[in-house]
Amino acid sequence: MTKKKQDFAESIAQLESIVTALEKGDVPLEEAIELYQEGMKLSQSCHTQLEKAEKQLVTIMDEQGKESVMETTKEEEA
Repeated sequence: MTKKKQDFAESIAQLESIVTALEKGDVPLEEAIELYQEGMKLSQSCHTQLEKAEKQLVTIMDEQGKESVMETTKEEEA
């Protein structure tokens, strides 16, 4: 069985569910550790997806169809 890669929205929803379960505090220790590890994996995945999207957004096509990087100001980078 192949595992489908989750999209960003699915990953965020699952991460929110994990955080809610952990915040309740009534999860057994072993399960809490597993949930925490899964949450960290989801967090990294979301971060990677956001970085990829950001790179795509700052790349634009010029009139000749060549990609170029949009210049950002110091305020936009902060």
